[in-house]
Amino acid sequence: MISKYLSFLAKSTNQHGVHSPFVYGLVTSCIYKKSSPSVEDQLKIFFKRIKQNHTEIRITDFGAGSKYFKNNKRKVSALARKVGISKKYALLLNRLVSHLEVNQALELGTSIGLATMAMCIENKKIKIDTVEGCSEITKVATSQFEHYQIKDQVIVYNENIKNILPVLTSTKKYDLVYVDANHQKEATLDYFEQCLQAKHNDSVFIFDDINWSEAMQETWETIKSHSEVKVTIDLFRWGLVFFRKEQNKEHFKIRF
Repeated sequence: MISKYLSFLAKSTNQHGVHSPFVYGLVTSCIYKKSSPSVEDQLKIFFKRIKQNHTEIRITDFGAGSKYFKNNKRKVSALARKVGISKKYALLLNRLVSHLEVNQALELGTSIGLATMAMCIENKKIKIDTVEGCSEITKVATSQFEHYQIKDQVIVYNENIKNILPVLTSTKKYDLVYVDANHQKEATLDYFEQCLQAKHNDSVFIFDDINWSEAMQETWETIKSHSEVKVTIDLFRWGLVFFRKEQNKEHFKIRF
């Protein structure tokens, strides 16, 4: 992973290497923008509470497995430290929701709910459909949403993604789709193809862990080459995908 990141740094740029007005505005006004102190304070509270939860739960893994855990019994606090969204990316997710004026979001892979909650901080209009296959993790996330009084903004589907996704994408349009679930090539590409039904011109898709494995790197390249994809931004961990028909097809690697 270190060698991958060093290679990324050598090929990436900051806002000064971006000539697209849309991407330049996104980088300067959102990606590189500092979050407000109130958002940071609320997020710290979320992280502190979940990292103090040492309840052990049994995990049902529908994806590529874990690089960090040897068995399916895990403490909630360990999940928060090892596989939950980082504070840096949680703050970025919050800023993206605000900057892009996201009202309808779809999250594939609720996990313990940190990303879901990050999207809701000071974004009272957003409604989120979030899907998690593991029932024990769903209970943890739902408890978080109730504690922080955002359950009215979130619908949690404790379902296998492959079963519920066709239903959701055939009935709704989403401003943002956040994919942090099955880190396998075939499954991720299947999610991407199905979610295309639910996009509009200004939608953004976010794919987590695009450098998690060679298969995920190949997946990212396939997504970039899709005829409906116009702009992509590679942040090393995340890949952002835009479909704006008015844009020329361009791919960016941005240091973050």
